[in-house]
Amino acid sequence: MSIAKVILTLIPFAWTIGGISFANRTRPFVLGVPFLMFWMLAGILLAFICLMVMYKLDTDRQKH
Repeated sequence: MSIAKVILTLIPFAWTIGGISFANRTRPFVLGVPFLMFWMLAGILLAFICLMVMYKLDTDRQKH
């Protein structure tokens, strides 16, 4: 497993676990939703992008 795949796997985890205390302290609304909900939705989008990049980097998928 390459280091890029490990980093791409850890980014969404760190976003959710590490940033939740930061996101929970603020109280503004972003795009009409509370900041914490916006933070979690952005994390879902970030996880999707990381998985898409990992899929593109995976060379073994060509063999199946």
